[in-house]
Amino acid sequence: MKPEHGKESAYITQPGTIRNTRQMTRLEKYFEITLPRQRDLGHEPGQFVMVSVPGVGEAPISISSSPTKKGCFELVVRKVGAVSTALHALDSGDKVGIRGPFGKGFPTAILEGNDLLFIAGGLGIVPLRSLINFVIDNRKDFGKVTILLGCKTPQDMLFNEEVHQWWKRLDVSCSCTVDRSDPDWKGNVGLITGLIPGVSLDAERTFAVVVGPPIMYKFVILELLKKDIPERQILLSLERHMKCGVGKCGHCQIGEYYCCQDGPVFSYDRIRGKHEAL
Repeated sequence: MKPEHGKESAYITQPGTIRNTRQMTRLEKYFEITLPRQRDLGHEPGQFVMVSVPGVGEAPISISSSPTKKGCFELVVRKVGAVSTALHALDSGDKVGIRGPFGKGFPTAILEGNDLLFIAGGLGIVPLRSLINFVIDNRKDFGKVTILLGCKTPQDMLFNEEVHQWWKRLDVSCSCTVDRSDPDWKGNVGLITGLIPGVSLDAERTFAVVVGPPIMYKFVILELLKKDIPERQILLSLERHMKCGVGKCGHCQIGEYYCCQDGPVFSYDRIRGKHEAL
C-alpha cells in the first residue's frame, strides 16, 4: 500500500525555506520553515517530518508548532549527529528538504471536552508544545488544563517566554521543576514525578499526555496509575530511531507496531508489557 499524506506522496521531498532561526541552548536550535507558496504543512499535533540536507542525509524531526499557526511550521533540532549538525550551520534563506508529515499524532477529537494533564521532560516539550498551543488556541473545546515541565537545569528550559505566558494564564495551571537549580531559580527542584501527587484531577475525565526521555516513562506512568487514570487515557509519544518514515526499513519496530506509522503516539494500554517500548 502506498502511503499518502495530504496531497503529497510520502516519498516526495518538498523544498522548504528557513525563514527564521534562533539558538535556544548550547545544543538546541529553533527553525521556522515555509513551504512553496507558504502552503500549510497539514500536520496534526504529535506528528514528525523527515528533514534532509543535500549531500549529508535525512533525519526525523518532531513538529513543534500547532496546526493553528498558518503559513509556516516550527522545528527544534538538537545537535547530535551529522544531519542535525548540518542543520545547525544553516540560517535564514537556506533550503532544506521536507517529507511528511508522518505518524499518528495526538487524538485531538477524542481529547475534546476532557481535562488534560501535560507532562514534558527535557526535549519532550518540543512535540508536546504543538498540542499545548493547539489546545490553548481552541481553549473552549477542552476542560481543565495542567502543564508539568521538567529539565536538568534552568538553562536547559526551552521556550522560556512561552512557558511564562502559560504560567500567567488563568485558565491553565503550569508548574516547572529542575534537577539542579542555581541561585536565580525560584521554582521547584527535583524530578518531574514529584509534581504529580500534588495535582488535583478527576481521573475518569482526565487524559495524561506524556513526552520525554525513555527513562522517565516508567516512573511517570506509575504515578499516573496511582491517580487512577485509566490506561487508555495515558498517551505517550515514543522516540525511536526512524529512518524511512513509511514503515519499510523496520528500524523503529516495536513488536507488531512501526513507530513511524502506528505511532509515535500510543495509549499505554496498547504498548503495556512490550519491552521494546518502555
